[in-house]
Amino acid sequence: MVWVVEMVCPFQSIHEMMNSNNYRPNAFAHISTLNQQVIKANYAVRGPLTVLAEKIQNDLLEDSNDYPFGDIIYANIGNPQQFGQLPITFNRQVLSICQYPALLDHANEPWFKSIFPRDVVERTELLLKETGSVGAYSASQGIPIVRKHVAEFIQERDNCACHPDDIYLTSGATQGARIIMTLLISGPSEGAMLPIPQYPLYGALMDLFHGKSVSYYLSEKDDWNVDVKQFKQAYEEESKKGTNIRLCVFINPGNPTGACMTEESIEEMLRFAKAKGLVIISDEVYQNNIFRKEFTSFRKVLCELERREPNSNWDKVSLICINSVSKGQFGECGQRGGYIDTMNIPPITKDQILKLATIDICPPVTGQLLVDLLVRPPREGEPSYGLYSQEIEKIHRDMEKQCQFLYEATKRMKFVTCQKPHGAMYLHPKICLPKKLVREANEINIEPDELYCLRILERTGVCLVPGSGLGQRENEYHVRITFLAKGDEYVERFIEAHNTIMDEYED
Repeated sequence: MVWVVEMVCPFQSIHEMMNSNNYRPNAFAHISTLNQQVIKANYAVRGPLTVLAEKIQNDLLEDSNDYPFGDIIYANIGNPQQFGQLPITFNRQVLSICQYPALLDHANEPWFKSIFPRDVVERTELLLKETGSVGAYSASQGIPIVRKHVAEFIQERDNCACHPDDIYLTSGATQGARIIMTLLISGPSEGAMLPIPQYPLYGALMDLFHGKSVSYYLSEKDDWNVDVKQFKQAYEEESKKGTNIRLCVFINPGNPTGACMTEESIEEMLRFAKAKGLVIISDEVYQNNIFRKEFTSFRKVLCELERREPNSNWDKVSLICINSVSKGQFGECGQRGGYIDTMNIPPITKDQILKLATIDICPPVTGQLLVDLLVRPPREGEPSYGLYSQEIEKIHRDMEKQCQFLYEATKRMKFVTCQKPHGAMYLHPKICLPKKLVREANEINIEPDELYCLRILERTGVCLVPGSGLGQRENEYHVRITFLAKGDEYVERFIEAHNTIMDEYED
């Protein structure tokens, strides 16, 4: 069974609409009158396959017997609590009182003390003193004490000075990326270096801003490291065409690859950025999801270069690092909390960052409070430390176990190879699709890996992201699958359906 979603319009053209019964259509009436950069933008993580998956989910809720499975596995997106990951107790205890401060009127009662440890009350009182109410707007740059704690966290992590004025709290990582790219990209003559494969947010933003995406490839055979030679070649070739490349995006650890950049690779990219005057965005939202190797931040390496090579203009390299409460062990995707850490940004530019933040008024206050809890967890000796540590370690251990299980499962799939990720929440296996499937996809004008994902969805209920939506080399095909879903039943479904599809399409 194949489902096709069509848009039906009762008029054949906008001209026909305008001449019908003296009716002049408004700007929503036809796709040609909309912002064409929005039409062009593609966000594959929640693309047509997800829309179809949601339709099937609604059918299943109505007890439909049209499908050979009973549920949808949204393996297309890193959404931990959707897969049953429990919130961290300390976090929700603090948020509970912040949402309903009247609870503090009962702080001396036994039932209250049995639910809310002393350090929860102390943290809540501190945050409420700063915010007044989670229902009130905060400062546009973010709650001052939270920014102070973020700066302290970064300074401790990287052994590198960081000031609260360098920190802007954001509505998840997405707002931070959008703010910086809004400042730098304003038309087709301006470009950004984007990784292939990549989390499609950055390509979508470039389309919205009518900028030029300049692809640099990650080397699959080299554990998804930056292909430095191709990176430099892509920059030079595009620059010769007249494109003003202003920005370079790195995702570390990688999405969808799960690979951690080495310190040597980061240093090489920083040296290139300094030589070419590039601003760097380092998307570091998976820094706590590491199973192999270690995470090294761009800020740490840049600080070490400044110390090692004084008077070498390292203080002129502008760096933006992004983090979020959506990933790591928090998994608080729906709360929309994050921050950007800015380094070597001129005051006049920081004023413009603040202006853009001000236009959004402020990030969700509860999301800002979660940022505080992310960077300032319970310390050893505090009442909540033991349970907090147990919960964090269990989530990390379970995620690593499921990663290993899904990775091993790919070895049982025909024509599939997969690099073992260092971390993050995804596998990005490569699939050698049969020529017959490729021909069929070409005939119906969709990407071959999208057709493959459609076949998997209709047979198993497992929703994947086709590699074509994330970027890949020509005539190569991948899928992104999150390993957050618990259990093995859906994995067995996936393996069986995959191998059956490979057999059915075999020439």
